[in-house]
Amino acid sequence: MFKLYEKSAIDCSRKVTNNYSTSFSLGIKMISSDYRWAIYSIYGFVRLADEIVDTFEREDKAELLAQFKKDTYESIEKGISLNPILHAFQKAANQFQIGKDLIEPFFISMESDLDKQTYSRGQYDEYIYGSAEVVGLMCLKVFCDGNSDEYNSLVKPAKALGAAFQKVNFLRDMKSDVEDRGRVYFPKLDINNFNEEIKQEIIEEVKQDFDMAYSGIKRLPLSCRFGVYTAYRYYLRLLDKIDRVNANDVLEKRIRVANSEKVALLARSYVKFKLNVL
Repeated sequence: MFKLYEKSAIDCSRKVTNNYSTSFSLGIKMISSDYRWAIYSIYGFVRLADEIVDTFEREDKAELLAQFKKDTYESIEKGISLNPILHAFQKAANQFQIGKDLIEPFFISMESDLDKQTYSRGQYDEYIYGSAEVVGLMCLKVFCDGNSDEYNSLVKPAKALGAAFQKVNFLRDMKSDVEDRGRVYFPKLDINNFNEEIKQEIIEEVKQDFDMAYSGIKRLPLSCRFGVYTAYRYYLRLLDKIDRVNANDVLEKRIRVANSEKVALLARSYVKFKLNVL
């Protein structure tokens, strides 16, 4: 019966992923089933923490996050949790050696979202590392499945891909981050003076992250390469759409990639993958 609970816990994480992110869901579906469950589990864990700090406005978010953090470490130590999302995550963390060195920076970044509203360059880099780069490294732990040499050779690209995804999210969500949460993530950015020049500076930085990430995607194990490449292509397309609109549009609306475009991107990515021309 315990196996049924584990399956149910992973199903919960998959449901959370599908509900919150069609782009990541598409990419994860393209990963080998041997590892797919673990990526769902990581996403579910990250998403739940993010929801605490972003949307639980009527609750004591600091208390909830502290309890979630405590429960996370306890579940990993004991190998079980009555919280299905945490049970799925602890299974992935224990099986693929996702340790406190990656989990703790994530919680530090989540804690900063409780009250931080503007960021210096150093604070921004630290936040990106904890909120995004370590998530890329958690996934890399799964993809490399104990091969430490392979993992070490792909650390920089994995961090770059996580950073690129997060920065694109910041651009896409700038309106809601400012209006709903009072947050400006980009360092020393005066939202009242956001213009095309500043937007382009940010986009060029993100493009450098994507270039570094791409160098690693081509060297990922075949079991996960196509799935990661699919997510990469989607976010690259989203960045291109942001690039094509003016700075005021970024502040006034949430730029999206239509589902039909996502399907087309998936098809083109598959052809490139099969032809080995990524």
